Amino acid sequence: MQWPDITTAKVLFPSLDDSEKAVPIFSISQPTWHILEPNGENCLKTQLMDLLNGCKGQESLDLSTCPATFDDSNGMIFIDPTAVIESGAHIIGPCYIGANAQIRHAAYIRENSWICRDAVVGHCSEVKHSILLPGAKAPHFNYVGDSILGGSVNLGAGVKLSNLRNDGGEVFTRWNGERLGTGLRKFGAILGEGCQIGCNSVTNPGVVLGPNSMVSPNSTISGIHESSKHS
Repeated sequence: MQWPDITTAKVLFPSLDDSEKAVPIFSISQPTWHILEPNGENCLKTQLMDLLNGCKGQESLDLSTCPATFDDSNGMIFIDPTAVIESGAHIIGPCYIGANAQIRHAAYIRENSWICRDAVVGHCSEVKHSILLPGAKAPHFNYVGDSILGGSVNLGAGVKLSNLRNDGGEVFTRWNGERLGTGLRKFGAILGEGCQIGCNSVTNPGVVLGPNSMVSPNSTISGIHESSKHS
């Protein structure tokens, strides 16, 4: 299957500098969701573990002084000392939280979450097996599962990135009227940099939105879309 260019990281995240410290590296020959494979080559889990191993011995936020709770029984938690962790948050490892990131009150950060510099996980938002690239924001009552948020993406209050079919089967997506398998059982959304998603919108499993896409409030989105407005 020859996937369209809009599924590649070079198109979705044109400003991403993969020479920057602590950002993931995406395949140049496969669709961006390849990184979400549970045990794939150079997958999120593998890259995250490599990053965390490289952080050992580096200065990190002192978890004992944070007003949040932590569970590192299944993996290391590294939090840059410039990050802000508010009271009531709960963070499960393995997890990386970068420079100047904000984890706000009552946020729930689950295993295999990679929160890059300047990103925000806000009040009552949940992130699981996902990447928030630099400056991405899930600030209010959001669910981000098995997803990738590009730089400067903003999720409106109540936005949910659904990652699992009701029957638990393979996630399919749509392109040019065709229904196409992604090979993943869990796959939420990949939002190109600068996307703005209106309040209370839902993306069905397997969504890809091109950079700077705009989604109206209360929308339901499916499939792959180049940069555009959706309502």
